[in-house]
Amino acid sequence: MGRKWNNIKEKKASKDANTSRIYAKFGLEIYVAARKGEPDPEANRALKVVLERAKTYNVPKAIIDRAIDKAKGSSDEIYEELRYEGFGPNGSMVIVDTLTNNVNRTAPAVRAAFNKNGGNMGVSGSVAYMFDQTAVIGVEDKGIDEIMELLLEADVDVRDLSEEDGLVMVYADPEQFTAVQDALKAAGITEFSIAEVTMLAQNNVTLPEDGQKLFDKLIDALEDLEDVQQVYHNVELEE
Repeated sequence: MGRKWNNIKEKKASKDANTSRIYAKFGLEIYVAARKGEPDPEANRALKVVLERAKTYNVPKAIIDRAIDKAKGSSDEIYEELRYEGFGPNGSMVIVDTLTNNVNRTAPAVRAAFNKNGGNMGVSGSVAYMFDQTAVIGVEDKGIDEIMELLLEADVDVRDLSEEDGLVMVYADPEQFTAVQDALKAAGITEFSIAEVTMLAQNNVTLPEDGQKLFDKLIDALEDLEDVQQVYHNVELEE
């Protein structure tokens, strides 16, 4: 079965904090996704996925339009997608996805964030093999049986469904992201609390209190970096 997402509360809370920073990161991610192919989400899967996630964070239309218009224009800004892997306090595992136009700036900054907060950088592949790339879609709880039935009727394959924090969570292969959403929308479910392709840990760990505090500082330090887009981890958050 699919791996459960261990940070729904954290994700909900993050929507109300550091809004300007979050919007700036989305603007860059939308621009890069639009540059990958057509600046049309119906013809560009990467763009469609990031736009669906942006909706769950209430990213203003003006920011989205500005990023897509920039991609359509003559901008020659080139960004690389780089992934860093490492270990936090008590052997916790962390994946850091970045978009950067200056690798010489990004790598040292990520390394410093690890080193200053009880962690250390690992080599490529040292952590990612313990995570599964997964499409995660959460809707207000309308009954897990109802959601399961409509997905079956639409012949959409999913890894798992569960009820978590007042949401019905659907876990599926990344390639099924659009199919899941389309099936739900066809059934009249158009509002999504969560809609993204993420990295889920195969096994979560619980840290002691001192380790948790240091881990929180590490995640904050990484997320504050200009070039960091996403941070994934395997730490079970306290209730």
